[in-house]
Formats: sequence, C-alpha cells, structure tokens
Amino acid sequence: MSTSVKAFGTEAKDKPLKEMTIERRELTLQDIEIDILYCGVCHSDLHTARNDWGGTVYSAVPGHEIVGKVTKIGKEVTKLKVGDYAAVGCMVDSCQSCDSCNQDLEQYCLNGFTGTYNGKDKHLGGRTFGGYSEKVVVDENFVLKIPKNLADSNLAAVAPLLCAGVTTWSPLRHWNVKEGSKVAVVGLGGLGHMAIKLAKGLGAEVTLFSRSPSKEKDAKELGADTVVISTDETQMKLARGKFDLIIDTVPYEHDLNPYVSTLSVNGTLVLVGFIGELDSMLQTPTMIMGRRSIAGSVIGGIKETQEMLDFCGEHNIVSEIEEIKMQEINEAYERMLKSDVRYRFVIDMKSLKNN
Repeated sequence: MSTSVKAFGTEAKDKPLKEMTIERRELTLQDIEIDILYCGVCHSDLHTARNDWGGTVYSAVPGHEIVGKVTKIGKEVTKLKVGDYAAVGCMVDSCQSCDSCNQDLEQYCLNGFTGTYNGKDKHLGGRTFGGYSEKVVVDENFVLKIPKNLADSNLAAVAPLLCAGVTTWSPLRHWNVKEGSKVAVVGLGGLGHMAIKLAKGLGAEVTLFSRSPSKEKDAKELGADTVVISTDETQMKLARGKFDLIIDTVPYEHDLNPYVSTLSVNGTLVLVGFIGELDSMLQTPTMIMGRRSIAGSVIGGIKETQEMLDFCGEHNIVSEIEEIKMQEINEAYERMLKSDVRYRFVIDMKSLKNN
C-alpha cells in the first residue's frame, strides 16, 4: 500500500516544474512520516531537474532541505514522537553496514547512499522523490531533530542548514577549526555565507575571498573579519601563507593557484563544489614547498548533521533566505542561474497544499 500526495516536479529536462501526484510508502516499523512545512532550494535541484549532470530519471521531484512536523511514526521508532519538528537532508538511506557507514560517514557509503531525490527507491522501486511535496516517509536513522529555539523562531531558515550548512560544517570539523584558526572562504553564495557563519561560530578568524568589492559589506555583516579581493594582486600577495583552511564554494572551473599560495604550511584547501579537472590547473611547487593540500568534501553524515543543527541551536545560527511559493519555483531557478538570491530560496509548502 502507498499514499498519493501532491508534489511539484518535472517530466523532462526541458519542461518546467508543475504540480503532480506521487506515491509515498506506507510506514514500516522504523519509519517516520513528516508533514513538510518548508523546503530549501539547492543548485543540485536545478541541475537534477534539467539533467545537467546526466542520470536523472523522470518524473523528478527535487528538494533535499526538508523541515516539517512528525505526523506518524512506526512502532519501533524511538528518536522522535508525533508533533515533533523534524528535518531530512540529502540522504534517506545507505547500506548502514560498510566501513564508512560504521564510522557515521553515510555520505561516503561504499555501496552508495540513497539520495533524497533521484535515488534508487528500495521500497517502491523506481526513484526517490524529494521535498517539493506535501509529505515524506523516511527511516528514522535518516531523520534529524530540530532544536526547539530554531523551530520556534525561524523554521524556514533552518531548511538550508540540511545541505548548505552541513556541506561547510563537515570540513570545518574534520580539519579541526577552533578558536584562533585562520579560515578563508572562496565565494559568497548559499554555501559561502554558511561557511562564514559557522567558522565564526567556532571561533575562527574568517576571511572572504571575492572577486567583487561589493560583497564586503554583506560578508562583514555575516561575520567575516576581512575581505580580500581575489583580482587584486597586492591584496593576494599580502595574504600569502596565512590560512590554515580554505573552503572553496565556487561551483565552476577557476584557477586555484592564487588561493593555494595563501595557505600556511600544512594548510588545506577544500573543494565543496564541482569545478572540473584539476590536473591542468595546479602548480605543484606551491603545494610541495609548503606541504599544502587540496582536498574534497561532500555534505555530511547523519551524526555530524545533527551536531551541526545542535550547534546552530546553541549559537542561534540560521541561513539568510528568501521565501517563495511553490508555484514560483521555475522563476526561482532562473534567478539562481543569475545569482539573484540572498542567499537561499526556501519554499513555503502551504502554497502547494492550499493550491
């Protein structure tokens, strides 16, 4: 048995998103049903809807920044109860038995995690459907608790934490950012603005690298101590050898060498965006002479996502958002392509339910 619910999705890469009906599975013993109140809009949503990366199976319903309220629970669920606020991020399943999963690193599951949308649905067959819908049913192991103060004060702004938040939190924690660490962030968008907030919350000295001087005011309001204009050779020279960690959030090909030279000895530049091939971009002497590293990181495991939410609750950190109606998603996608959002769209799902 399954339940039909309203959703918003697309039937082909060149077609706009529209209202449709999808099926949600009946609860198993460990499942939680969530009434979706808000869903953040990620660039991955757009890329999947338009099959930019290949592999999209249609019909496709995006959305992996989900917040809502628990409406039903399976008989063996202990994590949450009916009425609790809950969240779902980029994953809804993994093998839960490989070395990565056993280390709470489900995002690196050796057998492949199940994405919240366009993943292989182990229960109903076909592909998983995301958060642009009325409800979602998820194994409790992949459901997160929302701190009460955040749920009560700004629930919509919690949604992007499930992707943009944990994507930047994970490298900050893995590379042990703490009081006094020197962290730089490349790019001020959905990911970059969260990297600044979280690094500052951890006590780091935070610098934004930006090509645009116009970003300085916003960056400092978000918590950056300094802004370095990456097209200014003088400013870049003054920054050489300074940073313990650089989080590069820019999702397209660009020259990494100027940033690598600003790393301290043993410093690391972490890529969290897909930028293309690296071998033709890097000048290895800059790395060798400072024991500098370039690394990658993707989203975060369930345990560290919960830790991030709890940290945000303790420090009252949320995303900067613009709320939209579900029916405005196609326009929002076009604005995202023009970087015309400060800094994340979030859909008020009442607009779907009441339509």
